[in-house]
Amino acid sequence: MTGSRNETTDLAPLADAASGRRRVDTVANRVQRNAVCLRDVAYRIHAHVELRERATKPEAAYRDQFRRRVSRGSCFSQPYLGTREFTAYFGDPDDRPPIEVSEDLGIMLHSVDHSTTPASFTWFTARLDNGVLHVPAQGIPGTGVA
Repeated sequence: MTGSRNETTDLAPLADAASGRRRVDTVANRVQRNAVCLRDVAYRIHAHVELRERATKPEAAYRDQFRRRVSRGSCFSQPYLGTREFTAYFGDPDDRPPIEVSEDLGIMLHSVDHSTTPASFTWFTARLDNGVLHVPAQGIPGTGVA
């Protein structure tokens, strides 16, 4: 599926926007970006619990809490795939088999660290093996614009 989305090139500093001192003029600074997107996709995500030092319960308690939340589709912050327009809804897995495709997908964004100025990025070398994309716990350190 191809489509366009509206963005703005006018960005106000967070403090100015929060205080109302400056408003973003989206009409005068609107740009359209084209996108090629997948439609009607389904992902199966595998996860495991890693306890932090401040955890007060056994691992099984957190795992059970995670499973309950997945079954309800509830989360602290709704996840998205790439940009917020691509909301990721989730629930219990079904029995559909993965697609039988294997290929190198290139370098993909792993994570963004906003605690640095400018923000820093990590990447990973993506490969699809019989429909399964393995994302490493840590990305390849790097800098630049995502």
